[in-house]
Amino acid sequence: MIHKTWQTTAPVKKVKCVHTNAAKYMVDRALTAEKEYDVQNETEEFYFVIDNTGKVGGYYKDYFEVIK
Repeated sequence: MIHKTWQTTAPVKKVKCVHTNAAKYMVDRALTAEKEYDVQNETEEFYFVIDNTGKVGGYYKDYFEVIK
């Protein structure tokens, strides 16, 4: 049940949203292009970030680039 502590744990890394042009979902309501987000968890396909709603959401990695 790691997902219950995501909002209080230290982020894994930072990513920058490069676009919100989603083919299937309305991502622009929860993400802002050019804004940086803290990654709380990561899978092969998704980043789990604290989005504009203040909650953790899972988004395809296509929307982000890693900040070094």
